[in-house]
Amino acid sequence: MLEKEEIFSKVLRAGRRTYFFDVRATKADDYYITITESKKFTEEDGSFHFKKHKIYLYKEDFAAFTEILEEMTSYVLNHKGEEVISERHQKDFKKEYASERMTADGSIPETSSFTDIDFDDI
Repeated sequence: MLEKEEIFSKVLRAGRRTYFFDVRATKADDYYITITESKKFTEEDGSFHFKKHKIYLYKEDFAAFTEILEEMTSYVLNHKGEEVISERHQKDFKKEYASERMTADGSIPETSSFTDIDFDDI
């Protein structure tokens, strides 16, 4: 799919990630949106590369997409608040996380592992 030049663009920089929101035109000169996530990866030798993932969002899906995005963001904020909870943002995250998971006898139950899947794999 060939993309035409951007009609309107916004950029959101968020740490190692950058999000690009672009309005583009179809061949029929109707508009659609692309959302691109670009994530910077640094190699051991100091060089770096970017991985990009793109979503194409067409007008017929705007209302449903917006509704679900609003529902999902509200759910997260209502259940976890706006404070970021992560290893990166809290130095004692592992200690806090482990204490929350401890059983009555002081042990931490084992969990099943999972495989992290990258969109490039699909």
